[in-house]
Amino acid sequence: MRALRFVGNAVLWLVAAVGLLSILAWGATQLGLIQPLVVISGSMEPGIMTGDLLIDVPRPTDELAPGDVASIHSDVTGKIVSHRVVAVTPLPDGTWEVRMKGDANETEDGGPYVVGDEVWQPAWQVSGGGSVLMTLTQPSVALPLGFALLCLLALSLLPAAPRATAARTTTPADEAGTAPHDEPVATAH
Repeated sequence: MRALRFVGNAVLWLVAAVGLLSILAWGATQLGLIQPLVVISGSMEPGIMTGDLLIDVPRPTDELAPGDVASIHSDVTGKIVSHRVVAVTPLPDGTWEVRMKGDANETEDGGPYVVGDEVWQPAWQVSGGGSVLMTLTQPSVALPLGFALLCLLALSLLPAAPRATAARTTTPADEAGTAPHDEPVATAH
């Protein structure tokens, strides 16, 4: 039982740490500090593989240069596209025109992207992290996993087994308040 409690506590702390990181990542995403992206195509292979997790950060568009990788929303697909920048051109209205191309693609993307003052740029890449994230968020995985974690939580909350007490070194007479004597006790008359 002690081994089960240890495993339950270890998993509980691990899940708590992952939960804290998830909350921090969610908060940073809501504040616009990061943008987690799962790579769903092979257009940037071998540098960025399908199933990788990209953590993008905002970058001023005027600092963007050909050769950089940027993540920009595509009006054609409705998704964010992470490709290598081919050209960046300022437009008279204060926006920017960015042309991009996937490393594994033969031609540039279908048309230029028109962006504002900032674009997303990958700061961290977690190999296979996107695949893991997508798998864990599927109901067929998340529900049984959640149930298993609740069971481990219950195991960790079980009361500790009573510990064995030290061997008895007293006699029943000691407990009654009298001590055994080898010699008779004298009494006064």
